[in-house]
Amino acid sequence: MSKEIGEVEQTDVVIIGAGPAGAVAAALLARAGRSVLVLERQHFPRFSIGESLLPQSMTYLEEAGMLQAVVEAGFQYKNGASFVHGEKMSSYDFRDKHADGWGTTYQVERAVFDQLLIGRAADQGVQVRFGHSVRAMQPGAAPMLEVADEAGAPYRVAARFVLDASGFGRVLPRLLGLEAPSRMPARAALFSHVRDALPAGSTDRDKICVAVHPERRDVWYWMIPLAAGRTSVGCVADADFLDVPEAQREAKLRELMRAEPTIGRLLGEAPFLMPVNRIGGYSASVERLHGPGFALLGNAGEFLDPVFSSGVTIALRSAHLAAHTLLRQLDGERVDWAASYDAPLRKGIDTFRAFVERWYTGELQDIIFHANQTPKIRRMISSILAGYAWDETNPYAADPVRRLTALHEACMAA
Repeated sequence: MSKEIGEVEQTDVVIIGAGPAGAVAAALLARAGRSVLVLERQHFPRFSIGESLLPQSMTYLEEAGMLQAVVEAGFQYKNGASFVHGEKMSSYDFRDKHADGWGTTYQVERAVFDQLLIGRAADQGVQVRFGHSVRAMQPGAAPMLEVADEAGAPYRVAARFVLDASGFGRVLPRLLGLEAPSRMPARAALFSHVRDALPAGSTDRDKICVAVHPERRDVWYWMIPLAAGRTSVGCVADADFLDVPEAQREAKLRELMRAEPTIGRLLGEAPFLMPVNRIGGYSASVERLHGPGFALLGNAGEFLDPVFSSGVTIALRSAHLAAHTLLRQLDGERVDWAASYDAPLRKGIDTFRAFVERWYTGELQDIIFHANQTPKIRRMISSILAGYAWDETNPYAADPVRRLTALHEACMAA
């Protein structure tokens, strides 16, 4: 469907991007009776990383009317995370945590998961256009977008508000000059899917495995069991460490997999099911998460690091906060987006950031692998790892920097 360039289409809300943040925000708004148009540059299904969900995400999927579809889709069940460094291992069961709420979730093939979510949004009245790209936007009380369909034909859409859920595409940050330097170092990942053929009991398929390189604590691996004998595997390191020509990526990842004892034993010779991909420069930030007539969701605003699988959870939290803030505004209320959206979203992001930064310095690794962990504190850490970074009844969410520093000092003293 395309419009003549002279015509201006009208809708309450335009959402840029049909990934999880866009789908959930669209569904929440449509369920409240608002007209919503989602513009997605790509066609679904399409591959994406970020395959290990956190239990906190389930709350937002349920709110958006998507939970039953996800539960019935046949994804790999997940109840926690295992950490490995040489012969050291520490396993967290997310059902044993400080926070109330979901303790289980799923590990998903994102092509299937994302298509499922946007399909459920469409079922609830959201209009979705694939292959349509936003070329320009005029912000303001009534933002105007210039869009091109997949044939390149231009048209315009006027909305009462725009939500950018374009992920790593970061459409509005680029168009409006909002990008800011990330506080995270430049890292990269090499990754693929393998046919694992793992014997029953050889590993806990209900948990993501995060393994530390035997010689470099700042290099780590993910092993994410998926359904039907498929596993996502990747290695994250400083960008220079993984800077190899495209033709050598498969050999480099294979070499790295063989070098880590657990990954090597389980997947060292497992056949790759797709080309080895590289993603770099993914950590991103912006000057602000909102402006006149728009707000940024999920990775379009800020992305930290994949180590604790926080990306989808932050995206869905942002969709929840933005949708509820926007509904108040559309109902005629004067809304302070900084207080209602920006500040509360960043509070949880900053909690995750404190954990990510201390993972790479090794302090959090010292805590996670500590031999004598206090059950009460362990449940608090488990809550953050399960995605409950906004639960300020948890001291490690309310004041993560001070609490983690003190805990690390206690571990080292012991």
